Amino acid sequence: MKLLVTGGAGYIGSVVGSQLLAAGHEVVVLDSLLTGHEDAVPDGARFVRAGIEEAADAIDSSFDAVLHFAARSLVGQSVAEPELYWWNNVGGTLRLLDAMRAAGVRRLVFSSTAATYGQPEVSPITEDTPAVPINPYGQSKLAVDHALAGEARAHDLAAVSLRYFNVGGALGRYGERHDPETHLIPNVLMVPAGRRDAVDVFGTDYPTPDGTAVRDYLHVEDLGRAHLLALDWTGTAEAAGQHRVYNLGSGTGYSVREVVEAARRVTGHPVPTNDKERRAGDPPVLVASAERIAADLGWRPKHGLDTIVEDAWTFMQR
Repeated sequence: MKLLVTGGAGYIGSVVGSQLLAAGHEVVVLDSLLTGHEDAVPDGARFVRAGIEEAADAIDSSFDAVLHFAARSLVGQSVAEPELYWWNNVGGTLRLLDAMRAAGVRRLVFSSTAATYGQPEVSPITEDTPAVPINPYGQSKLAVDHALAGEARAHDLAAVSLRYFNVGGALGRYGERHDPETHLIPNVLMVPAGRRDAVDVFGTDYPTPDGTAVRDYLHVEDLGRAHLLALDWTGTAEAAGQHRVYNLGSGTGYSVREVVEAARRVTGHPVPTNDKERRAGDPPVLVASAERIAADLGWRPKHGLDTIVEDAWTFMQR
């Protein structure tokens, strides 16, 4: 298939792009390089440097499907500058849908987020959990999910939204490079890398086994595999006119202290920590259930925490 991968110079987009190429597909990457890296465009992909709002210039009837990763994704920034998230995440996606409709491309896999659920009191979170996002980032992603549902019903789009929390690890030369870095695993690994002295642990009195917050972590290779399975489903006879939402998660999650301990095991470094007060709004546990996608598409994560940290560490040392 000939596929357009928006945001394909970013962390997850580059991994999925490389997996698509390995599966024998033709890949065109569309990325503005606002947060992506040109050297992360997978070998063998054609690169178009452009924003998502310029998708009409990059897609035509020769394409079979789109995998859509292009988005702003910083929660704090979304609170301070929500307009960026509405213009890019929602407005850009609407432009993309217009371009797909005009070109007759009717298959889409969307990189959504479990932030659409906000702070639910149930765990693990299922697709039936009410989506009540608490920041413009999650709100913008949920708005896209609603837009895809309407597009599917009205125009026979076959679409899948994949919702997940934290992603880690690397696949060969494709890994995580954010500036600023807000994710726990790379921040923990910055200590053995000599780029910081200790890790701040925000909250040690949560009602969890070790008192620290529990979050879901998935290996980026597992995550990418789910995108390929979702892409395959969009090509089935039943998919036209449907929009499916699937959670991707471990079902159990890992605490902050477990992540730190994994980093110590993998790197052989003591990784000092500084215990801090809880951050306002941080729930004790955020874990997603992946039972629906397991039943429908046969996806389950294969990699545990140590593999996630080990692959992230190998990539960071490059």
